[in-house]
Amino acid sequence: MNIVYISADNPTPWRKALRLNISEADVFVWGEDEIDKTAIDYALVWKPEPGLLARFPALKGIVNLGAGVDALLQDQTLPRHVPLVRLVDPRLTSGMVEYMIHWVLHFHRDMHVYAHQQHAHDWTQHANADTQKRRVGILGLGELGQACADALLALGFESLSGWSRTAKERPGVRSYAGEEGLKPFLQQCEILLCLLPLTDGTRGLLNADALAQLPEGAFVINAGRGPLVVDDDLIEALHNGHVQAAALDVFNAEPLPQDHAYWTLDNVFVTPHVASLTTPMSSSAVVAKALRALESGKTPDNVVDHDQGY
Repeated sequence: MNIVYISADNPTPWRKALRLNISEADVFVWGEDEIDKTAIDYALVWKPEPGLLARFPALKGIVNLGAGVDALLQDQTLPRHVPLVRLVDPRLTSGMVEYMIHWVLHFHRDMHVYAHQQHAHDWTQHANADTQKRRVGILGLGELGQACADALLALGFESLSGWSRTAKERPGVRSYAGEEGLKPFLQQCEILLCLLPLTDGTRGLLNADALAQLPEGAFVINAGRGPLVVDDDLIEALHNGHVQAAALDVFNAEPLPQDHAYWTLDNVFVTPHVASLTTPMSSSAVVAKALRALESGKTPDNVVDHDQGY
């Protein structure tokens, strides 16, 4: 089995991890090793150059080294007959849960307010909010969204809702679905968690009309994809107070341009796309399982539907 690793990230940890988890494979690094493209069976990729994967005629599978496949699917030359597997690693999931829970609790417990008070030497106490009454909504009830819902329920957040393109039932979560369910979902989201994949149907979903549906003084947390948000519309909502604050990990342009307004707004918290980072030692076991399934003629978990976009 011949594997090519295509990513700007350091290949050394991946070589070591794959050697432990799939020792029968030979791993080649694009840009470093001499590679016979006709002999490559599988590609492990993160944001490869458009057109590159079409140059490997014998590919039997592509594994995306992250949960989001939107960048890959924009490549019009991507070989659609080759199974594309997105990475669903328990470590990636737990990392996202940690990130989202951190910001939910940050806003729920007024930590953004206390941060400003500290700079002003202001010793003012605020009553603790009630988790049972705090209305939290999760935009996207896939693997990550469902894991976040479970964690929030365990913390006592009982007024929990979720929205997805198609109906999904989850114990303890009031579910909304489709275009007709988006408005009533948003109307009860005091804290909105955005974990949707980027597709033609979700691009720009959080625009002025959608943000206007949120309760006055709502909070927005986005660790899905940057283009889900119309920046100018969110900035306006932050300026006028309709959105009280936002925690943003993903952006329309990355790295976030130095002159972008998000950097200087005191009610925006910016992190550099670190909500959940791929860990080679953990993820390589998931990759090995997928490749062995493909080798044996089976369908691995988490094969991407090109038409749906995830």
